Amino acid sequence: MSTCTRTPARKGRTGSSGRRDITSSRAGTWPSPRTGRDKSIHVLTVEEGRLETRFPKAHGSALNCVLPIDTHLFATGDDDGGLKVWDLRKGDAVLEARQQEEYISAMAVDGNGKILLTASGDGTLGVFNVKRRRFDLLSEPQNGDLTSVVLLKRGKKVACGSSEGTIYLFNWDGFGAASDRFALRAESVDCMVPITDSIVCVGSLDGVIRAVNVLPNRVLGCVGQHVGEPIEQLAVAPGGQLLASCAHDQKVKFWDISALGGLVVDDYRKKKKKGVPLRALSGKAAGSGADFFADLRDEAEPEAAAGSDSDDSD
Repeated sequence: MSTCTRTPARKGRTGSSGRRDITSSRAGTWPSPRTGRDKSIHVLTVEEGRLETRFPKAHGSALNCVLPIDTHLFATGDDDGGLKVWDLRKGDAVLEARQQEEYISAMAVDGNGKILLTASGDGTLGVFNVKRRRFDLLSEPQNGDLTSVVLLKRGKKVACGSSEGTIYLFNWDGFGAASDRFALRAESVDCMVPITDSIVCVGSLDGVIRAVNVLPNRVLGCVGQHVGEPIEQLAVAPGGQLLASCAHDQKVKFWDISALGGLVVDDYRKKKKKGVPLRALSGKAAGSGADFFADLRDEAEPEAAAGSDSDDSD
């Protein structure tokens, strides 16, 4: 299963080079959408950074995210809800669709590379059959923008984060409507990455990275934070021991998540008091007592993490 996540805050924003998203594939190439006047896609080799293929004017609107599907196929989504699946062997798009009304924020594909899921700013989850080159269906609109999408529970569940701070759950055979929802005490769920088959890490506007268990729905604690800075993106390093995060502070930070795989979540839910700080799940997480810069911050700043907790609603 592969995922690509984009933060809604990035919509319409580019760096000095014009690049908005970049990802690597197992084949050793990077399909790298670059926004600018030509809205092109550059495919580069990882080892040398050599340009192998260029697709000029790939979309009519600025590209927002890219997702490798297999060694030959990758998908791209744009700011106006457009989706294209590209075949490097043919040098052209083999599937084009515009079923969603707002930007494509994130994409995910199943382990067989057959079903492609797209999260959109219009609140819908799109389902596309890559093998048959067709659009299948759209979910009912959810509250707020859908900002991320991941597969969990051995592919039987799909979790989507939203700009309202809610995680929506879908059954694999029931994409029309959400089967469950989990409201976090967070301003938003801007990005999300799976850690285990049941645990995801989510980034929010408040700068806190939360570890969340899905079914039973629990906020496990705080993995790390960019104090006061919205989280842009999360990624798990090979081996699953480290989590990388980047935020509006222009910093990339690494967090030890090796303990998450061994956590056991009880079905019994204890009622928590409001205002209780999140449990620190890494040595540098807020509240752990091991943050070197803790005494240099303003007293109010740690509240970005300490004042956030789950309402544990299923």
